[in-house]
Amino acid sequence: MQTVSDEGLMNKERYATRPEVDRAFVEKACAYVLKKIDQNLDEFTNMFPDASSKNLVYPKTENVEWTPGFWTGMLWLAYEITKDEKYKQVAERHVESFKNRIEKKIHVDHHDLGFLYTLSSVSAYKLTKNETAKEAALGAAKHLSTRYYEKAGIIQAWGDLSDPKQRGRMIIDCNMNLPLLYWASEITGDQSYYDMAYQHVQKAAAHIVRKDASTFHTFYMDPEHGGPLYGNTHQGFSDDSCWARGQAWGIYGFPLSYSYTQDDEFITLSKKLANYFLNRLPEDHICYWDLIFTEGTEERDSSAAAISACGLLELSKSLPLTDSLKMYYDNAALSIVQSLSEYYTTAQEPEANGLLKHGVYYKAGNMGVDESCIWGDYFYFEALVRLLKDWKMYW
Repeated sequence: MQTVSDEGLMNKERYATRPEVDRAFVEKACAYVLKKIDQNLDEFTNMFPDASSKNLVYPKTENVEWTPGFWTGMLWLAYEITKDEKYKQVAERHVESFKNRIEKKIHVDHHDLGFLYTLSSVSAYKLTKNETAKEAALGAAKHLSTRYYEKAGIIQAWGDLSDPKQRGRMIIDCNMNLPLLYWASEITGDQSYYDMAYQHVQKAAAHIVRKDASTFHTFYMDPEHGGPLYGNTHQGFSDDSCWARGQAWGIYGFPLSYSYTQDDEFITLSKKLANYFLNRLPEDHICYWDLIFTEGTEERDSSAAAISACGLLELSKSLPLTDSLKMYYDNAALSIVQSLSEYYTTAQEPEANGLLKHGVYYKAGNMGVDESCIWGDYFYFEALVRLLKDWKMYW
């Protein structure tokens, strides 16, 4: 891996004291999540929320986007903490939909099969031993493996594998899709799934992460010869800025690979990314949509904040008690969750069917700007569940 500098955690006093986030606080926040899920359950039993809301209301969509797994994942989280069969029954209907989707290859030619099938189907198998879910997830892992370039050692994000303008594109988001391959390797005994995931995350560490511990959104590798080409952005403010959600994917994604590989380099790297992220947060701990902004009128991204909270909690979990930063990461995650709960939910917008407002999907494309984003809702709920119990990851 390349040498990545570490800014260290500046202004440690911000996170030196544990916020007032006790069990009662978390239970109250979870109660609101369950209220919103119940409000949406009938409407999104056979359909799914779209990726982002319009005027804080998610349109209905078929199981075709890269995002339906987040809604099903929320149902599994709800079932896990309540044991209420109504959540399980709807989630199991979704599992059938996901099995049909992978069998018929409906909009699956991209790397986000991990987002889709880890949260919908691996979760179902881990919680209930649902064999249909297991088959669906293994089918998805097999299909994801077809996007792997052996010489480059990466999984192509999106685009036709034969299109020279698309070939060799990896993005930071894919770190979150790799657990599907690690899991498939454990279930099947097929080492190739593990090897693909491990090779990809090493390439991400070497090339998507910049020397200053910020991240590119996108990096191109030469698929024929395997060498690195160049980095740019699709989602961020500019090619040399740091897209906040991408940095959050990195903070969370590298510890996920550590949980399967025990490669300490991923924890060391995640700490550097976390410090860079936390050093650029405004007073209320909720990042702007790109970390080049630390004040002003640009939009915040509550969804990136929720992802970062989960990532910080997973990072902290992987650190020894003797690590001096462990407490600060825990308190930073709690500060983010507290701010989201107190200032960024839709509690004052009863017409909304999303959980978190002030999210940003794709600023340059004017998609889901200052709206709810379904992944933001999921990761907010996951963070709360992590704080509520000793949660066994779906990832």
